[in-house]
Amino acid sequence: MVNTVRTVLGDVPPEELGVCDAHDHLFFASPQLRGQELRDASAARAELAAFRAQGGTGVVQWTPYGLGRRAADLPPLARDTGVHVIAATGLHQAAHYTPELLTELRGKLAEVFVSELTAGIGTSGVRAGLIKVAGGFHALDAHARWTMTAAAEAHHATGAPIAVHLELGTGALDVLDLLCGELGVPPHRVVLGHLNRSPDFVVQREAAEAGAHLAFDGPSRAHHATDWRMPDALRALADAGFGHRLLLGGDTTTAAARSVDGGPGMPYLLRRVRPRLETALGKELVDRILTENPGRAFAAEWR
Repeated sequence: MVNTVRTVLGDVPPEELGVCDAHDHLFFASPQLRGQELRDASAARAELAAFRAQGGTGVVQWTPYGLGRRAADLPPLARDTGVHVIAATGLHQAAHYTPELLTELRGKLAEVFVSELTAGIGTSGVRAGLIKVAGGFHALDAHARWTMTAAAEAHHATGAPIAVHLELGTGALDVLDLLCGELGVPPHRVVLGHLNRSPDFVVQREAAEAGAHLAFDGPSRAHHATDWRMPDALRALADAGFGHRLLLGGDTTTAAARSVDGGPGMPYLLRRVRPRLETALGKELVDRILTENPGRAFAAEWR
């Protein structure tokens, strides 16, 4: 079988992704972020167009089940802007959902994931191209273990990659112990998100040595060691032989963070982060991180 990336417009060869934002959101709505929902299709189109104007050609949307994905809106956005878009299935932390919805999903979560990966999300016909789940702060609670167990089952049924939100960048090794150790998911099918938020170079290297992909995603906040520590982290990992496992993303989760609303948004990754990393790491490595690596991380032998 041939590895392909499952976009909202169909499966494409990995190299077609081009310059890719490996973790972001066009649509996102959670009770944890009331009043900052990403729901406006026109704003999403403008954000994608701004990203395209900076040379971007691929975006991986990590918005999972029940958080306002607006899957039917994704294909026209991809066509209109010329940007490949990958949609997600999966389930975030319990705090993002009502207890009633979580109860409704008991006993059928893996089935939901598989259906969205193969038949499509709802009635949209748009097939998800990854499974997104989440850990907790330095630990995995019962909800994380439930969702990751379902994600592993769906991976084994479909071949889909699994992307993991690490809370403040922590718990990476616990996630790998569960997904890859107990549940048998190949490490190269796992993408660990937000490692920039916990600048523990030892943990980062151990995760890379295990075979996972490492995503450094989201611009700096005052309480996160992100942009200013990224060059050191990426250089250390590349020098250790793991340059092929590194990913970069923007992780725009609120309306105020969009570039069209005055925030950094998707273009920031290419407008500011890319040149800074090129100065520190060299253009060749940064080009590979933005182009070759996402195609490798999100491609699968779909079943």
